[in-house]
Amino acid sequence: MVETDVHTESDQSRPQFELEQAADYSQFLLYSKSEILAVLRALIQKGAMITVHFDHGDSFLLTSMIGLAADHRQFILDLGSNEEMNRKALLADKLIFTTLVDKVKVQFSLPKLSLTQSGGHPAFLGSMPETVLRLQRREYFRLATPIAHPLMLTVTARRSDGSAATVDVPLLDLSGGGVGLMATPDQGQLFRCGDTLHDCKLQLPDEGLLVATLGVRNLIEFTTRNGSRHVHIGCEYVGLPAPRMTMLQRYITRVERERKARESGMT
Repeated sequence: MVETDVHTESDQSRPQFELEQAADYSQFLLYSKSEILAVLRALIQKGAMITVHFDHGDSFLLTSMIGLAADHRQFILDLGSNEEMNRKALLADKLIFTTLVDKVKVQFSLPKLSLTQSGGHPAFLGSMPETVLRLQRREYFRLATPIAHPLMLTVTARRSDGSAATVDVPLLDLSGGGVGLMATPDQGQLFRCGDTLHDCKLQLPDEGLLVATLGVRNLIEFTTRNGSRHVHIGCEYVGLPAPRMTMLQRYITRVERERKARESGMT
């Protein structure tokens, strides 16, 4: 059992989790089972302390991961030092796990925990998370694209009946990790989290045509100040070849340099 104090954050502001800010951190989400297993094994090997938040962020306990189930579909956590908090954690309908391993922030969530036995002692049992956020210290610079004359991504998606639909969707931003799209509600219905979009085309001014495969990582509905409804679609590059990444980074660097020059009055 982990002999550490457990607290209730009643007198403090509730924590903010990058995991719940999908629009900003979609490129750091892991979906591959093998990648997720690698992260969990690292937590076990390093003996990383894990903070488990629940009760809408008002309560948390400290624990560590003991091991993985033989089928790799579940993992075992040590109990916390406070029996009352352990009981509350078992009743919680959403838990967010946060930790650091090798100076990299790791977060994931589960709908519940259950009780099990490990080495003759009670322990928590959790299901393998569907996604894990692995936040590197070095993030990609994100370039906001022009609103008046946005860059357009041409993408072929699938309707509910399986037929193809080719649409042009404006970019909100782009980076070395992916793109953010601003779709209409009708366009948004063509996309689902986990979709892989092949042969997406983006014309970069003065650079050329960028062709990429994108993975859809999140969809978030929002309303602009004038009342227009849109869907933010966060996408990550999948296997972007080095020459295309060089083209992209060259475009981002040039546009940002030109923006700074205008702001400083040099042009």
